Amino acid sequence: MFTGIVEELGVVKSIEKQTDALRITVEGPLIVSDIKRGDSIAVSGTCLTAVEHDEASFTADVMLETLKRTSLDGIKVGDQVNLERAMTAATRFGGHVVQGHVDGVGEIISREPSDNWEWLRVRIPAELMKYVVLKGSITIDGVSLTVNEMGDDFVGLSLIPETLEKTTLGSKAIGAKVNIEADVMAKHIERLLEARNI
Repeated sequence: MFTGIVEELGVVKSIEKQTDALRITVEGPLIVSDIKRGDSIAVSGTCLTAVEHDEASFTADVMLETLKRTSLDGIKVGDQVNLERAMTAATRFGGHVVQGHVDGVGEIISREPSDNWEWLRVRIPAELMKYVVLKGSITIDGVSLTVNEMGDDFVGLSLIPETLEKTTLGSKAIGAKVNIEADVMAKHIERLLEARNI
């Protein structure tokens, strides 16, 4: 479980291609400062398991299912990624409930800079728009954000200077692919209503 508050910008140091998977090594000294083998780390919103680590980086396996459903399919050495350790009982809950289970891949369709912030629009897969609520939460590349605008197939988001500086959303170009995780509470409510045939 995560909160969508990015702790560190990591850098992909190596990628080992396997038959139906990737093994990636990501540099992130803060993230690895207290992890152990088997810990969960959100990598641009995708929950991965640390299988090895040293004082500066960790290695994780990215399975075929994850490659099919996330933007990690196009990851390259040198790419920056958003990193967050799994929350603990003592963690401040600064964002919202984020599972690291990516629902789909979206696309940045526009950026409008202002003096102190930036307006970002992201196209969302149509099947996920039913979970989006104005002023509700959404996770974009592992970043907990508030929906400030809704269209038929996109959301508009305000990015404050901290987000622009400390996450990949500050540098991603128009056309870039991003991981989308809808609010899990909306999905649970939908499932409960379906079960009751409402």
